[in-house]
Amino acid sequence: MTTINDVAQAAGVSPATVSRVFNGGRVTAERAERVRRAAAELGFAPNRVARSLRMQRSSVIGLLIPDIENPFFTALARGVEDAAQRTGLPVVLCNTDENVDKERRYLHIAVAEQMAGVIMAAASRSRTDLSALEGRRIPVVAVDRRLRGAEVDAVLMDNEEGSEAATAHLLARGYRRIACITGPQGASTSQERLAGYRRAIQDFLDDDPGTAAQDVDLLRDYTRHADFKVEGGRRAMADLLAAPQRPDAVFAANNLMAVGALQAVHEAGLESPQIGVLSFGEVPWAPLVRPSLTTVQLPSYDLGWTAANLLLDRIAGKRDPLRTVVLRSSLLVRESTAGPTTGHRSRAAGRRQ
Repeated sequence: MTTINDVAQAAGVSPATVSRVFNGGRVTAERAERVRRAAAELGFAPNRVARSLRMQRSSVIGLLIPDIENPFFTALARGVEDAAQRTGLPVVLCNTDENVDKERRYLHIAVAEQMAGVIMAAASRSRTDLSALEGRRIPVVAVDRRLRGAEVDAVLMDNEEGSEAATAHLLARGYRRIACITGPQGASTSQERLAGYRRAIQDFLDDDPGTAAQDVDLLRDYTRHADFKVEGGRRAMADLLAAPQRPDAVFAANNLMAVGALQAVHEAGLESPQIGVLSFGEVPWAPLVRPSLTTVQLPSYDLGWTAANLLLDRIAGKRDPLRTVVLRSSLLVRESTAGPTTGHRSRAAGRRQ
């Protein structure tokens, strides 16, 4: 790898002169031209991130996520770390537990330590407060979740599209009493995944004007909010199964709640695909469950990698307009959504896939 010493030797100047050229110091026009020409010929590019960090008190990136025990955020954190390590920046991991007050304390620590930048999956779309960071000009990248009114770069999932595709799949397999266990009401991911679920059902009804009269089960309220954790999913599914007209399928809006929903199904003496179970997000053992679990596959590592690179650009002083990068999911169909054993399966033939 070409170094500053190589450029200095090729240009016939001292390393200090090369440093002044790329850091805005006073150098004659003739020497500056020699240095830039030598750098171009050798393929030398100054480390803008390191140069920017020399003007700050810290060379640390803060990563704020709700739950490191969730495999989705574990992979996301790995993507952030791998990207940051390319420039030698360490990453400090903070678990907020979906708690705005805890999140606020971590953000104040980021300000006090003058962190180089922060990547965060916000605890709340509307109540997360970035004013302390904005006042110190600490760059922020939102990941996985939107931040209302915040002028920051963002890397997001197309949650509505993924949820719509998942629900449409359940409909195509013949399920009609489809429940949705989504996350806390303040999280953008909860709202978007619920919106995709509802849109798929409405589109299904709109496809055939007579469907609404036939499939009244689709109009029942099978929505529950939980906490994106296993126990929250279990309680929500147990409540749904206790209803007089229990659902015949559930779309769980994250992987941990899907685990809880499966627990409740087994505790009730039921099994999939009699009760269809579909998870938004993979769980490590999904292929090993019997029947195996249908999941929406999420590019969690890529979310972290992309967010870190956007932040590194800002740390390096890049002034481009704010960017929002949206990544897509894919549906991996397994046995847990093969279709109900009774009911509307025959009427589903030929309908949406």
